[in-house]
Amino acid sequence: MTQLSSTLLSFLSTQDKNWSLCTLPFMATFLVFFAIFLCLNRYQRTWMKLYVILFSLFFAFKANGALMWLLPFTTLTSWYLTRFMMRLKRGKIRKIGLAIVIFTELIPLLYYKYMNFTLEVIHEILRSNFAPEKIILPVGISFFTFQAISYTVDVYKGRFPKTTELIDYAFYLTFFPLFIAGPITRAEVLVPQIQVKRPVKDDLVYKGLWLIICGLIKKALIADYIAQYNNIVFDAPSVQSGFGDLMGVLGFSVQIYCDFSGYSDLAIGVAALMGYELKDNFNFPYQSLNLTEFWHRWHIALSTWFRDYLYIPLGGNRKGALRTYLNSFLAMIVAGLWHGASWIFILWGVLHGMGLVIHKFCLNNGLNKIPNNTYVKVTSWLITFCYVSFAWIFFRANNIDSAIELISHIIHETHLSDAYTFLMAYPVWLLLVLISLELHSIRKTDYDWLQQKFIALPWALKLIIFILVTQLVINLSQQSIQPFIYTQF
Repeated sequence: MTQLSSTLLSFLSTQDKNWSLCTLPFMATFLVFFAIFLCLNRYQRTWMKLYVILFSLFFAFKANGALMWLLPFTTLTSWYLTRFMMRLKRGKIRKIGLAIVIFTELIPLLYYKYMNFTLEVIHEILRSNFAPEKIILPVGISFFTFQAISYTVDVYKGRFPKTTELIDYAFYLTFFPLFIAGPITRAEVLVPQIQVKRPVKDDLVYKGLWLIICGLIKKALIADYIAQYNNIVFDAPSVQSGFGDLMGVLGFSVQIYCDFSGYSDLAIGVAALMGYELKDNFNFPYQSLNLTEFWHRWHIALSTWFRDYLYIPLGGNRKGALRTYLNSFLAMIVAGLWHGASWIFILWGVLHGMGLVIHKFCLNNGLNKIPNNTYVKVTSWLITFCYVSFAWIFFRANNIDSAIELISHIIHETHLSDAYTFLMAYPVWLLLVLISLELHSIRKTDYDWLQQKFIALPWALKLIIFILVTQLVINLSQQSIQPFIYTQF
């Protein structure tokens, strides 16, 4: 009994760098949390909200340790300052108040994420030998900061009521399924669901179970397995053949989709078990026929955030073609910086910004007059997929020199004769990549049909499928557990 108490106390009081929605410690903890949640949700709504907030703060502690204080700090300052801003006189004074609130919400993000990069740039310019200490980036800070900003701006614009109570706002901003890697959720989506009593519906629970199964397969089976070879390629580009490096780039395109989409499925699925409906964050992005469409399908929560809170305020497409191109380009550079404070992420943003500008320019100069036949669609898809995959090199590479080395090795050392050798060396890896790409090609209607078929199954059969997938994850991923890619953002 003493040993059990000691183990429990250690679990409750220590940070876990691997803590996430797909780890066994979280799953076991969630089962206990969920049983109590169901009782409180039915009989004590206020206590249920407090209970979820406390669990969310515990979740943040497990992920961040002492740095978890940033979450309640942001919650309190954002709520109080937004209320204070709305008491100011309309016009210039309230606009100044809005700017102050947004800057206050941004201060922790600017310090923890961009201080080192800023100091490095300054000292490169000054050619000094100063080396700043590495600042630890808190997990999830970019996501809850952007949610806080969206709430403040929506209240200022009158798109969302200014009367939200602190307990409801704290629930919204700390909600643990969204903490590690989003998706970035607007207050208008979640807060109204928090404010009313919502019985947990069977269909929503089963949809949540379906999404959790999909998330586990994508993340723990596919992404984690193929990441092992991808890491070899990006960490040492010259070790493999040029063809092997090319396959590593293809593999990372699959990995990052399965990793991030898998996490989004898990987050939306866990929220659905609790009775909350969140919006989809991915819509088969590798089916896109151009880069604009890709950003309508990839990380939808982030792309719509930048559209509504950066691109449109800059002028959007309302001030002529040149201004539209500039706004698109600037939005993607900021998106690159959001992903990471380094030149390589800026370059990734520049590549996507250039791609969007070129596509919009071509649309304005007759691209839409080309016949929309199968040959054109296949060509458009191939160009888009290859360009996105090329840009992923700069997203994943350790630095610009490493990315250039990888590209050079692919260009000069790729020979089709190496394909057979690669197939014999990595048959399971190649099979998983090809199956993932093939599954990604199915129509949304077919996916929805499959989801509905799962929901209609007897509950015992659904439970058996979930247990089998969980056991498969345990058996196959023990030696290949990888952190979620987007925890670093």
